[in-house]
Amino acid sequence: MPISPNFTSVLSKNWEINFTQCTPTGYLKYTDLCNLLQLTAAAHSEVGGISFTDMQEFDQAWVLSRMRVEITALPKWQDVVTVKTWINSLENSRSVRALEMYVNGEKIVGSETYWAVFNTKARRPEALALPYEHFELFPENRATTEGFSKININPEKESVFEKTVYLSDLDIVNHANNVKYLEWCLDHVNAKRILKQEVKSFEMNFLKELSLNDEVVIHESDNDDQSATTFSITKGDKNCFALELHWK
Repeated sequence: MPISPNFTSVLSKNWEINFTQCTPTGYLKYTDLCNLLQLTAAAHSEVGGISFTDMQEFDQAWVLSRMRVEITALPKWQDVVTVKTWINSLENSRSVRALEMYVNGEKIVGSETYWAVFNTKARRPEALALPYEHFELFPENRATTEGFSKININPEKESVFEKTVYLSDLDIVNHANNVKYLEWCLDHVNAKRILKQEVKSFEMNFLKELSLNDEVVIHESDNDDQSATTFSITKGDKNCFALELHWK
């Protein structure tokens, strides 16, 4: 698709929270929060001419490598949220994108995301084949108080669940969708902590892609001061994913 005449380097998009996106308390699920952030990022790439459809002409796609989400509050059923996004950096095969979520003009979520250009046939990173110079970059305008980081995985981690990757876990790039990793791990968190919205922030590292019928193990470990819980997902002896939940 060509660059839209309505293209702007900062995009704001409204979404209404529907009941399928909510926990039994009526507040937005953390997984659906991530989905809304990523759908907004996708909408910005579409008007800017670097969407999945555009990139597939060169067998390319954007894949998420790291993501940090800081949460002040969660929206609830029937709230209309505004998600705002812009790009901090974009060069060659890498991009850092900022996202913020607002309700009634008040910022409730900030997120920093790190994306890589991925060749969907060769299954490896490569430089973006499309022009992107029309995007104004905002390197100093950060959406989070802290940037994303490399998560340290405790070798003393405890195995909590074994999982097979099913067709329902795959996305259009033909690997496990990034939100699925988060969902698998959150299923092993005390439900009361989720329902009470005790998550202050979380960070995800996507290390290796997972494909249909892959057998994985989910591991868990807590920080000594109980302020954070770390999950990791392994295939064989390789770490594929890490999640760090920071508690209020």
